Amino acid sequence: MLTFELFKDNGTSGEASDCARLGKITTAHGTIETPIFMPVGTVGSVKGVSKEDLDHCGAQIILGNTYHLYLRPGCEVIEPMGGLHKFISWDKPMLTDSGGFQFFSLAKLAKFTDEGVKFQSHIDGSRHFFSPEKAVDIQMILGSDIMMSLDWCMGHPATEKQTMDALNMTTAWAKRGHDHWEEKGRVNNLFGIVQGGMYKELRSLSVEQITAIDFPGFAIGGLSVGEPTEVMYEMADHTLPLMPRNKPRYIMGVGTPENLVTLSGMGCDMFDCVMPSRNARNGKLFTRFGDINIPNAKYRLDDRPIDDTCGCYTCQNYTRAYLRHLYKSRELLSYRLNTIHNLYYYLDLMAEIRDAIRADRFLEFKRQFFSDRQQEADHA
Repeated sequence: MLTFELFKDNGTSGEASDCARLGKITTAHGTIETPIFMPVGTVGSVKGVSKEDLDHCGAQIILGNTYHLYLRPGCEVIEPMGGLHKFISWDKPMLTDSGGFQFFSLAKLAKFTDEGVKFQSHIDGSRHFFSPEKAVDIQMILGSDIMMSLDWCMGHPATEKQTMDALNMTTAWAKRGHDHWEEKGRVNNLFGIVQGGMYKELRSLSVEQITAIDFPGFAIGGLSVGEPTEVMYEMADHTLPLMPRNKPRYIMGVGTPENLVTLSGMGCDMFDCVMPSRNARNGKLFTRFGDINIPNAKYRLDDRPIDDTCGCYTCQNYTRAYLRHLYKSRELLSYRLNTIHNLYYYLDLMAEIRDAIRADRFLEFKRQFFSDRQQEADHA
């Protein structure tokens, strides 16, 4: 069973205040220092990089997706292989999403009912069904350290009635999934998900209902679904203080480096997003002093690393000119080297956030971070 220790907790939230928390999550596959960012390995692979690359970047936990792994390679492959950890040779903690976000993003292929979600595979059109109980069963076969309840994620914009319907369904499914998890012996750890869209009163209601269920941790879902950044911050700032202080708080699917710093300051413990790996494959590289679009012609003869303050393998060995050449030539090495840098940047940023919280200088760190990021990387 998961344990969560808090070493620092500065109390109630507020975007301009220092409410960042420092903690440690202990699971069967190891410990996780929080706040933490989780690289996304949707189908059991963080695209473009190996286990050794992830270790180099400082990954403590990665994320897999129940929907995708269920469809391919399938439980009939993963189960006899000894679960997902052994199948992908990852010996550290792992979290799996329930598939709720995929049903949102692939809405044309999914139909929500009281019993669960009927959907067609995006791969071959075959028909399938997820109930909250089945989502738990699949994740138990995967063997993830942290499993997520099946939820109904509502996009933006959405009416209050639509959002309320999704909230009610999410609560009902959370209760069913939790009861099933208990019947199965509380194997691994199941988190509940708070919904409520962009309505504060519905967020409050969802927190009340979901946290009344004895989950080991809780997530905020339904953010970063098309709403303006300031609205996302408003919803997070409203919701986080309502959640239990003695359990992990996870905001799903977020986000930019600026999001991670701001939301850590509000008291969030866990994040995930495809942005560092996806942007890497599209030639966008994050640096302490702003972002670089490596395909730009101005890097053709640039002999500097991506970021001369970065300790990643890519920055220690390769120039911007070479990385531009690889990207323009569509060489596969481009995706690996770019992804290593972006993941290292994200995970190093989280380590800096933890250090700042530990030293009681988070607000100073936050001010310097935003000042640095507003510079131009080419002239830093």
